[in-house]
Amino acid sequence: MTTTAGSGVPAGSTPAPTGGRGGRRRSAVRRVRARLVHLLAVLLAVTFLSFVVVELLPGDAAVVVAGEGATPEQVEQVRRDLQLDRPVLVRYVDWLGGVATGDLGRSFRTGQPVAEALAQRIPVTFEITVVAQLLALLVAVPLAVYSAYRPGGFVDRVSMTLGFGAAAMPTFVFGMVLIVLFAGGITSILPATGYTGFFEDPVANMRSIVLPCLTLMIAEAAVYRQLLRSDMVSTLQEDFILMARSKGLPPRRVLLRHALRPSLFSLITLSGVNIGRLLGGAVIVETLFAIPGLGQLIVQAVFNRDYVILQGALLFVAVVYVVINMVIDLLYLVLDPRVRRDG
Repeated sequence: MTTTAGSGVPAGSTPAPTGGRGGRRRSAVRRVRARLVHLLAVLLAVTFLSFVVVELLPGDAAVVVAGEGATPEQVEQVRRDLQLDRPVLVRYVDWLGGVATGDLGRSFRTGQPVAEALAQRIPVTFEITVVAQLLALLVAVPLAVYSAYRPGGFVDRVSMTLGFGAAAMPTFVFGMVLIVLFAGGITSILPATGYTGFFEDPVANMRSIVLPCLTLMIAEAAVYRQLLRSDMVSTLQEDFILMARSKGLPPRRVLLRHALRPSLFSLITLSGVNIGRLLGGAVIVETLFAIPGLGQLIVQAVFNRDYVILQGALLFVAVVYVVINMVIDLLYLVLDPRVRRDG
């Protein structure tokens, strides 16, 4: 048997590839490791910025805690007790050390541990946010797929018109309309305010979150529908879609298997980011429906100059944002083989 000079490989044979499944797996592991390092760096930067921004808010927490009639000596004593007279960087390092051990401090106003306050509020906002997002996707995805399949048709025109109107309207307007329709003078089948925990009464819980979830869902579904519809219309013009159709594949399979999957990237990115945004920003809805969630806690902390509560809430929102973006980035590896190959 003849061999190629200096190679030890039989002449005429093809050398085995050096990559393969093992190489792809190592590449994926390196990508995940790099994302974890990036995650820690971003979290460190975000925690520092949130701490500094809170320090720049107008007002003096010592004056608020001491009370309006406090003397300057009493205010100064409160400032020393709260360690507000120490440099910002020193307090940040101490706070970060506490965060690493799960100690987020105590409220200036009530003395309640921040972790306990967040634990009471986060599940409420999280439930409303996730349910609203699921409802928005359940409405938007079928409408977008059908609209892309029949562009310019009746469903496409009607959903686009309603979507533009919904996206242009403020969120609280939908909430007020829903209250009038379902909890006001016309009918009273749903509660307008208040919240009941799921483990307290599942039925009452579902009734209490219907209106807040619908209020958040309407505008989100309009944006998701338009985004996915535009991406799918572009995808349906690609050569691989034409090839799939030329093979005689059913239209349903072409839409759902070949066109929908590569069109989901923008939708996944936006829906993931919106979860983080709504967790910290559903202030209007929680105020309108008297929901004791995270957004309401942030507003109360700002008005009360309760910086410790505000720092803990901002930390949670920042962590959610960064982690969700990392998860979305890793989902790209699953959805698109081109990402895995380039990685």
